[in-house]
Parts: sequence; C-alpha cells; structure tokens
Amino acid sequence: MAASRLDPCIFLPLDSAVLEETVEKAKHWALMHGICMHSKTNFNRDAVQFAPFVLLPSVFPRDEFEKAVKLQPLLNELMHRVAHDHEFLVETLKSTIEVDEFTGSLFKIYMTVQSEGITQRWSTGLIRSDYMLHSGDNNSLKQIEINTIASSFAGLSSQLTPFYRFVLQELHYGDTSRNIPDNPALEGFCRGLLKAWELYEQEKAVILVVVEDVTYNICDQRFHEFKVRELAPNVRVIRRSLTQIGETAKLGQRKELLIDGLEVAVVYYRSAYEPPQYHGPLEWNARLLMERSLAIKCPSIQYHLAGTKKVQQALAQPSVLERFLKDPQKVAAVREIFTGLYSLDFDELGEKAIQLAMSKPEHYVLKPQREGGGNNVYGPKVRDAIERMKSSKERTAWILMDRILPPVQHTYLIKPGATEPLKLIDIVSELGIYGVIIGDSEEIVVNSQVGHTLRTKVSTADEGGVVFGMGALDSPFLIDRSH
Repeated sequence: MAASRLDPCIFLPLDSAVLEETVEKAKHWALMHGICMHSKTNFNRDAVQFAPFVLLPSVFPRDEFEKAVKLQPLLNELMHRVAHDHEFLVETLKSTIEVDEFTGSLFKIYMTVQSEGITQRWSTGLIRSDYMLHSGDNNSLKQIEINTIASSFAGLSSQLTPFYRFVLQELHYGDTSRNIPDNPALEGFCRGLLKAWELYEQEKAVILVVVEDVTYNICDQRFHEFKVRELAPNVRVIRRSLTQIGETAKLGQRKELLIDGLEVAVVYYRSAYEPPQYHGPLEWNARLLMERSLAIKCPSIQYHLAGTKKVQQALAQPSVLERFLKDPQKVAAVREIFTGLYSLDFDELGEKAIQLAMSKPEHYVLKPQREGGGNNVYGPKVRDAIERMKSSKERTAWILMDRILPPVQHTYLIKPGATEPLKLIDIVSELGIYGVIIGDSEEIVVNSQVGHTLRTKVSTADEGGVVFGMGALDSPFLIDRSH
C-alpha cells in the first residue's frame, strides 16, 4: 500500500529569490528567539546554532489533532494507574528484566524502594504521547509510544507558534496563521514542576534538574529553568549530572535529599534514561539515593518503568485496559489509537509474532526497551535481527509493532551548515502531545494536557531524532477534512 499525500499549507515551490530571503529571516528569527542547540559535530559551550526546522508548518487534520489533545488526560491517568499497580509491573516485566540489563537495574531500584517503603507519596509525570497518522486508516492517529521520562522539546516547541506565524506573514499568508494552534507547553510543564514544589512544603528547597554530562539540547532545558524562575522568582533551580549527584548528594535525617547544602524538593530528570548515562556503580547509587529520598521525583521509578515498550505492548492486549480504566468509553477511546503490538516471549503468541516478522519484515518495527531514538530496527534488518535471536532469551527484551505508514507532503528542510541548494523534499511528521499528572496511589491532584510538538523527517528516513540531526522541528497547520 502506498502512503497518502497531503497538500502543503501554501502553494509551492516558492520563487527562488523569495525562498532565499525567507530562509535567512527564518534562521535569524530562530537564533534570536532561542530555537537553538549546541552542535554535536563541533561542540562549544559558548556557542549555539539554530535547531533543524522545516520552513513551513506541516498540514495536519484538525479532528485528529483535537482527538489527541482530548485524549491526553486519559493517557495521563492510565500511566498513573499502571505505575501504581505493583502486581502488573512485576508480571509484565518479569521476562524483560532477565535479559535486558538496563531495565533490570531500574527494576531492582524499584523493588528496593518498594521493600523499604515509599518515602515520598507524590509522583509527578511530565508525559508526552507520540503519534503518526496512518494512511491505511484514513490518516487516523496511531500511537507510536508514550514517554514518561525526559519528554523533550516543550521549551522549543512553544517558540514555534510565533515563529511560523512570522514566516507565513512574511510570505503574505498571515491570514492563515490562525490554523497554527497556540502552544503553552513550556508554561504547562513548569507550572507542573512548581505544583510539585508546593506539595513538598519547604520554601527554601530547590528543584534539581538531572542532566547529561554534555547537553546538546541546551535551550530546551534552560527555557524550563528560566520559566520556573519567571513564574516563581523565589524558587531556585540547580543542574547536576548523575556523576555529580553520586559524588555530592546525601540523605538527611528526614531522608531529605541534600546536594551541596541545598535541600531538593523536586528531581526533574532530563537524563538517566539510557545505559551510557550510567558510567558505573556511582551513577546507579545516585539514582537509588534519589528514589529513596523525600524529594518528589519527575518521574518516580515506577513512572519510568510504566513507560517501557513492554508495558505499552501489554496494555494493547485484550481486556488489559479494563484493569485500569473502568469506563468502557474511555477504554474504547484509548484502544482506537493502538496499532498492532506483539510480544516476543517464548509462548504461542510470541512464536506467531516471530513468524509474522520473518514473513513480512517490511510491515513491522522491532523496538527495544530504550528511550532517546536511534534504537529501533526496520525493513530487511527486522528479519536479520529475528533470525539472530529467535532461539535466544534476548528476544523477550524486544517488542514487535505494526509499521505505521504516514502521509507525505512537500516542504523545505533547513539545517545549520547545509551547503546544498534548497529543494522540495517529501517529509513525514510525528505529533507529540504533552500532559502533566501529579498524584499518589490514592489521589490525583493535577491532570491536564498542556501543549504539543511536531517533529518531521525525510520520508525515506527510518529514525528522526532532532538532536541527532535526523529530524527537524515543526508545527501543525490544522486543516478540516473537507479542505
């Protein structure tokens, strides 16, 4: 089946002189408004470059966008219920933790704090649910994954609404800018962090941002810190890597988390989701120390585990959603966005999934228990990977997913340092919807949808990470189906 095609938001191609002038203005607007990153190829702490972007906002069906927005509080609630269901997490992850060392180490921390007793009742989730439109189902939304840790680009995406309204105005399409939805994602996330800080009830306590050893997506992270200070000037924000935390952090008499003499109210993870971020026992001990502490974690270890691919696959199985969502209408709404997800366990269903992948590998994606992009397996490599591990326990650390066939559209993709002449290319887009949830095992005190992001890649590319240079920032341009 061929992918469907969406017309771009304005008539293309642009006149070459108009294109050149608009691109230069757009680059400078991005640079002057912080739509930027550190370069991965020529890193310099004192310099940033504009993040890759598409010149025009990408067309997206209004009804599907509004469906995703409406659905987000329900998905927040689902993740919250899953995270607080000990029996479900243990049963779902039991095969994965035997063969996936990283997930196993996270699970060991979870079991440790469970056995010791949870010190902090509240958990905070800054969540992002990712979707693509599927050509095979009338361009309806299908969920790719849900992120419960380090959900990125709320900061940069909030800047993209005025950015694209400016670009359309420059091209004399300013009257169409109403089709670009408002995007308060940054403020929504920061108000979530501040609500968690308030629940901690210590006026002098700080918010700790756990960061990578080297941060490339610096503007997105710093926007959060600066917005927190803008909204609440009395709340201090500090940044530390896992290594720095391991070297300096300790617990006080109340199990309060202390770093360099400062008490930490909220731990906001923008790192700690990939194996290379843990260099050894020091970093793992730091993660355990934070989980044992009185600080409110964003996310707590159980939220982190609830966001694994294996849990996502389990939730798509018959009758599982009913365990967490009692309303049949809610169950139906969530199930509608699921695509085919298959376990590779050593049972009848797992063997059927192996045969599916071997017979038609181009129809599926292999996914490990990893965040951060660049980890999935596509196309003929699916068969090769299955062949290699079909008799090994390693396969139980992966899930198989139906490959989504998103619609394509024309655009111009702008990358820093590019020297080739600009030309129209076919791209596909991935919509992310942000949500905030705060609660404990008995009560939810905050549950809201707060904004969105759109990330775009060349239609022929399998992976599309913006930080890794394979994707670009974008914004939806909402159209009615009759357009």
